[in-house]
Amino acid sequence: LSPDCSFTCHYRCRALVRLDCSGPPGAGDEDDGTEQALEKDTNVDEPGEWEKAELDQAQVEQRIKEYNSQINSNLFMSLNKDGSYTGFIKVQLKLVRPISVPATKRVPSLQAGRPGPRAQGVKRRTSFYLPKGTVKHLHILSHTRASEVIDALLRKFTVVDNPRKFALFERSEKDEQVYLRKLADEEQPLRLRLLAGPSEKVLSFVLKENETGEVNWDAFTLPELHNFLRILQREEEEHVRQLRHRYARCRQKMQEVL
Repeated sequence: LSPDCSFTCHYRCRALVRLDCSGPPGAGDEDDGTEQALEKDTNVDEPGEWEKAELDQAQVEQRIKEYNSQINSNLFMSLNKDGSYTGFIKVQLKLVRPISVPATKRVPSLQAGRPGPRAQGVKRRTSFYLPKGTVKHLHILSHTRASEVIDALLRKFTVVDNPRKFALFERSEKDEQVYLRKLADEEQPLRLRLLAGPSEKVLSFVLKENETGEVNWDAFTLPELHNFLRILQREEEEHVRQLRHRYARCRQKMQEVL
């Protein structure tokens, strides 16, 4: 159990987990209490007008100066000689399902007394839930695509799940509503960050499961599919139990009235 992020894992798995558990307890969770009340399927498909804006070289340079003057950290943007620019984006990971990381178990040597340097490693997976409010800063280029940001995040956390399971969302707040828009693979998050400015309410990035309406079962491994079947069975059994309990209570009330 981590004292900072309240992350809990099996004692044998502690060495396999790599998380940035920095900051005081509750950091990054300020809006958890109101997030569910605000975020009610307010997804939008098309980018806004300011997101479609095209900037020339002089406008980019001016925007970068304005951006750097508004931030209170050292996460500045820098203009390169070739006209591109670099900077930081912050991505909040809001994953409902567990993620998988690699675990390697050494096979002991068959000959006693010999070290067995060529012993083969057996590839295994360890799954766990990321703590709420997990945040990662990435230093990227202006032409870095959303799909590349997803790949970079998965590498940072050594996640071995298929990248197609995840999607990068643009989050904004307006008129006490939260709007989410799934970024296309070719969109450039740093460009959106520059156009929006440093305000997290105007624009922030969230990594979530890629909910497309249809589940791409081919993206899952056989162990994951077997786990899903077991989960479905447990959910069905629990649902049936609750239904039986509800009908039993109704029957009891009717009998009492009779």
